[in-house]
Amino acid sequence: MSGANPPLLRLEDVEVHFEQKQGILDRFVGKRDENAVKAVDGVSLDIEENDVVALVGESGCGKTTLGKTAIGLQRPTAGSVKYRGQDIWEAKDRKNAEIPYKDIRRSLQIIHQDPGSSLNPNKTIMKSLQAPLKKWQPSLSSEDRRARVLGMLEHVGMVPPDDYANRFPHQLSGGEKQRTALVRALLMNPDVILADEAVSALDVSLRVETMDLLLDLQDEFDTSFIFVSHNLSNARYLAQKSGGRIGVMYLGRLVEIGSAEELLQNPRHPYTKVLRWSTAELDPDKAEVGDPPVRTVDIPDPSNPPSGCRFHTRCPKAHETCVREDPNLVSHPDDADAHVASCFRQFPEDEHEYWNSPPLEGVENAEYSLPSDDRGSDG
Repeated sequence: MSGANPPLLRLEDVEVHFEQKQGILDRFVGKRDENAVKAVDGVSLDIEENDVVALVGESGCGKTTLGKTAIGLQRPTAGSVKYRGQDIWEAKDRKNAEIPYKDIRRSLQIIHQDPGSSLNPNKTIMKSLQAPLKKWQPSLSSEDRRARVLGMLEHVGMVPPDDYANRFPHQLSGGEKQRTALVRALLMNPDVILADEAVSALDVSLRVETMDLLLDLQDEFDTSFIFVSHNLSNARYLAQKSGGRIGVMYLGRLVEIGSAEELLQNPRHPYTKVLRWSTAELDPDKAEVGDPPVRTVDIPDPSNPPSGCRFHTRCPKAHETCVREDPNLVSHPDDADAHVASCFRQFPEDEHEYWNSPPLEGVENAEYSLPSDDRGSDG
């Protein structure tokens, strides 16, 4: 954080644990569910003004839960989420907050993966878009509300706007529904929009067109985006064009974050390398796909994650130290501080016991016996 002002959003040591089925007695006495699913487990992240952070990872890694927690749709089990320095949930629980909760909610919006499901099938687009304006800006006249909706529809390329305003959701294409959802979010003049897999259902041409629209509107409205995607190619496109960051999640943890160029050209975490390998669009000239840089495709149970580094059960570089110790997010000596990863291989060999501990069963021994000049050469 630079300067005296807090970031737009600050997440500190956030945990979101979902309890599984418990007995009535356990719930009555407040017994903690030891088998709770650790969807998010100790994540800290700052979102600045006019920022773009793209969260990527496999299904179930916690990226959507983290995004919803960041915008106040999911209460964290532990840790804090602050909007401009004001704890969101303290604002909700008490009335004398410096920033009223209703202002926070209006400033933090979401675009769902399936925008059609969030539109009332029995209402025209005009009526659906006017509803939030009636709630949050009751002083606007009906004429002003209509003019604003039509202006926003035209702004996102839905022309003639009168025609689209009188349609029902089933009369819109997938891309048009997505634009309608974007208009509804922007009508609130939000500071942050969570785009949860917002382009995953679109074909390639519409996907690029929609992402370009998001970035154009970000510049115009000074809105920050948290973009959730399982597709590293989409994350790269948004982060590169906006100067934003890509955050890689694995089993509830943020394991690497940095600029698109830093993270893709020089990935520091073995899991990031797996995602890069599995995204063919990132290297279309590659002659052969080759073997995946992972020992097994099986993902551990999120209710009982592995000890130490959570990726050690799949990592092709794991040593015994990785079973015992949980690495922190740190920067590599050759990287900018903004590029951080949680992997012991970033440390020089004389600064961490990883290099002197034996590799796990199934991990090649080559690097363990290499001369010091060769150790860690691949990051």
